[in-house]
Amino acid sequence: MDVIDLKQALSKFTDHWSPRIVASLNGQDVKLAKFQGEFEWHRHADADELFLVVRGGFVMEFRDRAVRVEEGQVIVVPRGVEHRPVAEDTCEVLLFEPTGTLNTGDAPCSERTTAGARLGGQSASGGD
Repeated sequence: MDVIDLKQALSKFTDHWSPRIVASLNGQDVKLAKFQGEFEWHRHADADELFLVVRGGFVMEFRDRAVRVEEGQVIVVPRGVEHRPVAEDTCEVLLFEPTGTLNTGDAPCSERTTAGARLGGQSASGGD
């Protein structure tokens, strides 16, 4: 049982849209990611996603509206809801989602597709 220093963990990587797994519990992964620019439109048929902004802010776009999420705020995207995060500047985010969840959901696999990598560099299972 070790303490996880989020600032220290976030300082260990600079790439955007490549979540790092920092902990796992009850079939869920706790991930850290940096957002900048636009991500792909996608949905997760069987998984809710929680986004907690650690630093900065981003807009969660839905097909019918957009929601601004600021530092210290949380948004939960329910399973099956199409969404796209967009960050004008680098934003640091903590995510909770079921282990093995691909970040691109039902969107075609791309160079961004990952289930996350352990912060030490070991890949998590899932996806091609």
